Amino acid sequence: MIIAIDGPAAAGKGTLAKRLAAHFDFAFLDTGRLYRAVGYLVLAAGGDPSNEGDAVRAAQTLDPAKLDSVDLHTEKIAEAASQVAAIPDVRAVLLDFQRAFARTPPGGKTGAVLDGRDIGSVVCPDADVKLFVTARPEIRAERRHKELQEKGLESTYPAVLAEIEARDERDRTRKVSPLLTGDACEIDTSDKTPDAVFDETRAYIEDRST
Repeated sequence: MIIAIDGPAAAGKGTLAKRLAAHFDFAFLDTGRLYRAVGYLVLAAGGDPSNEGDAVRAAQTLDPAKLDSVDLHTEKIAEAASQVAAIPDVRAVLLDFQRAFARTPPGGKTGAVLDGRDIGSVVCPDADVKLFVTARPEIRAERRHKELQEKGLESTYPAVLAEIEARDERDRTRKVSPLLTGDACEIDTSDKTPDAVFDETRAYIEDRST
């Protein structure tokens, strides 16, 4: 089984994807981490994330395993990830990796959960289950601001909200693989606890698999 989970930043899709993967004993892939890793490599090399040459070179040399210990969740890297993700050739390089993971999950797992922004529309359009996890921008900014503060990182709510809104606009309007709900089951997490979201989606998946 392939479960595709898409949605904007800080909507809660990563937390949900990990819980579902653990519950069903499926392999899990945070595809956003791939793009963050590319953004990180570009910045580490002194390049420009919006420059096609810099971004493609980083994508071609990417080895996700070598970046497991790197914190890729800073706002600077998230911004870089959004920039490299808008480059068609970067997406093409990473597409094969994602599809191979979904079709042949590592560790002999019988299914895979992938979360990102174009999983159900481009990476795995034939996924058995498609979910689109979203929340109001103000709620998402609040969550991200709190998360950054808990990590001891400098953060202000207005700045985080502005960055999220800018990223949403870029993700929705990019020419290749824009962020779309499509035919996925939409789940708004704005006023729900993580447990409630998990229970709702678990029941939906189990119903679809019977």
